[in-house]
Amino acid sequence: MAQKIAKAGVKREEGYLYFIDKQGDISRAKMARGGKKGGKPQKVKKVGVKKEKGYLYFMDKQGDVSRAKMVRR
Repeated sequence: MAQKIAKAGVKREEGYLYFIDKQGDISRAKMARGGKKGGKPQKVKKVGVKKEKGYLYFMDKQGDVSRAKMVRR
């Protein structure tokens, strides 16, 4: 199960990949399609989440930052 970390309320746009960058902010990059190169990442919203080891951080369907425990052996 995922755990909500921070509310951001970011609206997704088609053709972009959204992710949590190293600074803990929400960023996006243009997706590569049909031989075209992708774009450089750009910050969408500053959140400043402190990342802990052993968790996967992502933007959920509501546009907020969530995390899930990684299953490792």
